[in-house]
Amino acid sequence: MAPRPILQGSYNSKILIAGQAPGIVTHEKGIPFDDKSGERLRGWLGVDRNQFYNAKLFAIVPMAFCYPGKGTSGDLPPPPICANTWREKLLSQLPNIELTLILGKYAAQWHLKSNASITVLAQDWQQHMKKQYVVLPHPSPRNNRWLKNNPWFEQQTIKALQDETTRILESGK
Repeated sequence: MAPRPILQGSYNSKILIAGQAPGIVTHEKGIPFDDKSGERLRGWLGVDRNQFYNAKLFAIVPMAFCYPGKGTSGDLPPPPICANTWREKLLSQLPNIELTLILGKYAAQWHLKSNASITVLAQDWQQHMKKQYVVLPHPSPRNNRWLKNNPWFEQQTIKALQDETTRILESGK
């Protein structure tokens, strides 16, 4: 499968979505998070498609920009060469980011230099939000069990995330 880099951002982006890598649906459509994961993520943020796909509001910069291929139990992990080569250069072009959403373990490992579980990292959302980032499980339907086993996430974290997203997006009006 030919590489098809998929990302979004502008100098004015306010919220960075640091994901893992595009899935096969995203690869085929060429639009980040235009799938069930994106529907859930937009719901978590409390934004509509127009807001989400506005690069002046949201930068979407995954750890790998292209679909990494299929593994035995889902998609392959993002190849490290992509982040090692491009991530710092791209992030330096986004000086107006007010909040970074770190989705999944690969993004958490890179951004936080931590091997702690997503559960442990996500539980510390109040402290992380003070530092302008939040760790979230990947919004994939594959994580329905995690969401069921961690009801605090949708009961506490999502409301706070929506409030912070609204505050950031309205501050630029």
